Formats: sequence, structure tokens, C-alpha cells
Amino acid sequence: MNPYSPRNSRRIAALSAYALVCLAVLAIVPRLHAQENYFVTYSQELEEPGNLEVAAKSVTGAPKGGNPFAATALEFEYGVKTWWTTELYLDGQTTASESTLFTGFRLENRVRPLLREHWINPILYFEFEDINGADKAVLEVVGHDSRSDFLARNDRSEKKREVEFKLILSSNFKGWNVSENVVAEKNLNNSPWEFGYALGASRVLALAASAKPCNFCRENFALGAEMYGGLGERYSFGLHDTSHYLGPVVTWNIPRGPTVRLSPNFGLNQDSNGFLFRFMLSYEIDQFLSKLRSPR
Repeated sequence: MNPYSPRNSRRIAALSAYALVCLAVLAIVPRLHAQENYFVTYSQELEEPGNLEVAAKSVTGAPKGGNPFAATALEFEYGVKTWWTTELYLDGQTTASESTLFTGFRLENRVRPLLREHWINPILYFEFEDINGADKAVLEVVGHDSRSDFLARNDRSEKKREVEFKLILSSNFKGWNVSENVVAEKNLNNSPWEFGYALGASRVLALAASAKPCNFCRENFALGAEMYGGLGERYSFGLHDTSHYLGPVVTWNIPRGPTVRLSPNFGLNQDSNGFLFRFMLSYEIDQFLSKLRSPR
């Protein structure tokens, strides 16, 4: 079966249309302010109180022995308090020769217990997921997740209601950010706890702003890298039969426009997909609820 046949190309085009709808939603947003410089790793940055960020996080891949796929998680991130950010994710994907479908939602909260800046800043992360077995957003890797998970045909019958906790440790110094995440996830059907990690480091290209505003000034760009993977589960903790990925991350913060982020990810062992390509477009609306309430 040729995954690049005209019929399969139409499948890929279907997700492209889905992504365009996401981008159309984003296009109506007036301005942006970027918060993160990674795809999987979280830093200490929270959303400003009252601000709403809308983002489309996408990933594509062609697992060996499976069909090419593309998945998008449409994200709505709102700053409730200085110390509290909440998010809603809506996931969807398309797989060549199979189907295009909605795969579920995620509710996420991040809390900062220490408001002042410290050498290491801890963030507490809590998430509830209601997704199905066809989800391919790859927002984290835990347990014994591997490329074999991408080989089965799309199946919405498998329900995954899971809780996830993360300890986020993050530091800023001389323009650098270094972040470490420890992940613990549990399926509510009495499955054992699964564990994972994510590590990231990034830096803006210039700390001082240019005298004149411009889109391609160095201060609008950040370069970095992140690594993430699984650490087994409660009864088989460790690196055996786990997958791991490493890749550079390029972020472009367009003044009064979108943030564009790109990252080629490379699998580090035989249990990983050989290559994943991640891309994101995000916008931020300042004081979202106040603008809704204000008379026109």
C-alpha cells in the first residue's frame, strides 16, 4: 500500500484544512506575547493575569512500518492569577490511508507557589485528559510509549481518562532559561503510574532591544534545544523499552504579530520514531475578558 497515493494525499489535505481552520481562528486575534520557548518542556513562565493565549501545536511523522500522520492540539491558555494559569487543549489528527478525527481534550493547571524570583523556580502542574487511543499529539512521552503506538490503525473505542502531574523546575540567568520537568501519569482504569521527563535550554539572541522596531531584529529570536522521554512505570522503572527524543527549537516572536516556533525532533533509540517535525503558531489577547465586557 502506497501511503503517498492520491487517496492518502487527500487524507493529509484534510488535516491541512483542519490546521487552516485553527490558523483562521488565530488570525482574528489582535496581538501576541510569547511565554514559552519549547514544545514539551515547561518553564517557569505563566500567562499574565487576564490574558488569553491561543495556539495551534502541531506534529507530523512517518513511523517506520506505519502510515504518515499529522496531529494538532488547539490550545487556549488563560492567566487566572499571577500564580495560576489554566489551559484547555482540543486534539485532532489525520493518518494517511485511515481517517481524520477528533481525539479528545485536556484540562491543565499550573501553579507557582513562590512568587519571587529564585535561583530555581518550582511550578506545580496538574492535568486531566479525556482522549482516545487514536491521539497522536505527543505532548509528552511517559512509561513505555514507543513508535509501536503509532502503527495501529485509528481506533476511537479505547478511552484514556488520565491524570498527570509534573514538577517543573526552571531558572533564568543572563538571557538563558534552563528547565527540568519530572512527569507522573496514571490512567484511571487502575493502570500503574507511568513516569517521564523533559529538559530544555534556550536563549534569546539579543537582550537589548533595537533602537528601531523591526520584525527580524535579534531580540525577536530565541534558539534552544529540548530532550524528553519515558522512564518506565511503577513496576518497571528505568530506561528499558522507553523512547527518547532530542531536537533544536527556533522561536520567532513577531512584534504585534504571531509567534512561530519550529523544532525537528530526532529519535534516540529503536523504540522511538526516527523523526518528528513540530511547529506552532500562537497569539495572545491582552485582558481578554475586559475587552469582551467593554462596550464597542
